Amino acid sequence: MQLKGWIIYNGNLYTQKFSEQVEWLLRTASQFDIELEAVANHELLVTIDGGNAKLQPDRPGPAPDFVFFWDKDLFLARQLEQQGIRLFNSARAIEICDDKALTHQQLANQGIPMPKTIIAPKIYRSVQDDRHLTQVIETLGFPLIMKESFGSFGEQVYYIQNERTLRQKVHELGNTPYIFQQYVQSSYGKDVRLHVVGDRVVAAMLRKAEGDFRANVTAGGKMFPYQPTEAEKALAVRCSQLVGADFTGVDLLFGANQEPILCEINSNAHFKNIYDCTGIDLTKAMLGYIKEQL
Repeated sequence: MQLKGWIIYNGNLYTQKFSEQVEWLLRTASQFDIELEAVANHELLVTIDGGNAKLQPDRPGPAPDFVFFWDKDLFLARQLEQQGIRLFNSARAIEICDDKALTHQQLANQGIPMPKTIIAPKIYRSVQDDRHLTQVIETLGFPLIMKESFGSFGEQVYYIQNERTLRQKVHELGNTPYIFQQYVQSSYGKDVRLHVVGDRVVAAMLRKAEGDFRANVTAGGKMFPYQPTEAEKALAVRCSQLVGADFTGVDLLFGANQEPILCEINSNAHFKNIYDCTGIDLTKAMLGYIKEQL
């Protein structure tokens, strides 16, 4: 029986960078005898009517066998799951990965090596009392890293050198959620991206930047094919499984002795860069995995 699925994408973020990957998935689906339809998130409105939740407008035909959820619209993702549709990745996995504070809290107490992290207290309007920064400084020292909880492509990440800059950035961010992190000097300007599908690493690349503490390609980093160590592969798979994801892009830092340290987990990791770098087509691994699971 032929599988039928939807790929949900964000209709208001459909630049060439995103559209070419949706089209890529559609092409690969035909190779696996999967009928895949691209659906923008704003084509399905979560509606509460008479106390009951539903999607509108009604789409003709039966519900899809699965949804490749290529977005972060959690309300839509949860509604699809409530209607009994299998999502790759699940709403919960996307939620955990999209929130850097939640990612680190989810992975805590599981033996995962991570930079020392402090989750900023919730601010409702503006910062009125910043006395907690004394504890942050005592715990992390300088330099330290601040990351907004929601951000992509290396953006919303700040290198903080001293107390004046720290207090300035805290007041500037106001009620934006963020975390403070220990700076890992041994990984300055370099990290490793490992793409996990199910229980295996299918592709990896080293990212290096000149003159920037971030290694993201969007921020100017360069890509190199990379053969991960067994320790790196085991850590990436373990982290992916702990957040309940089917597919992830796991970013690892290099510790002082080259030991892997978790940086972050991406539930909607783009696959064009890894293809350009390694020639490995992740769409085949992901859609093959979906077919196996279903």
